Amino acid sequence: MPNLRAPEIILILLVVLLLFGAKRLPDLAKSVGKSLKILKTEVRDNDEDRPSAAAPVPPAAPSSAPYVAPTAQADPQQYTQPYTPPAAYTPPSTAAPADTNDRKQV
Repeated sequence: MPNLRAPEIILILLVVLLLFGAKRLPDLAKSVGKSLKILKTEVRDNDEDRPSAAAPVPPAAPSSAPYVAPTAQADPQQYTQPYTPPAAYTPPSTAAPADTNDRKQV
């Protein structure tokens, strides 16, 4: 990055002043400040969400208790009803017009 001396910085500030105008510069600086603050908080939150590499999570120890199969069984009467499909869809009748007035629609 090149070294910026006082004359170059003054020239850059004058160009910015000409581009944005004196009335808009405080609003521009405020919006840039808010954007940087939001960016910093998002980066900090993102870093906190990541697990630390220095403290790895140990694997879960296997249980020493033997596996016990469930003893409840399904009710056979539950599945003896025959399947009945839902009623078929019948569209509404189109015999009656939606507008019963004798007016013509424009």
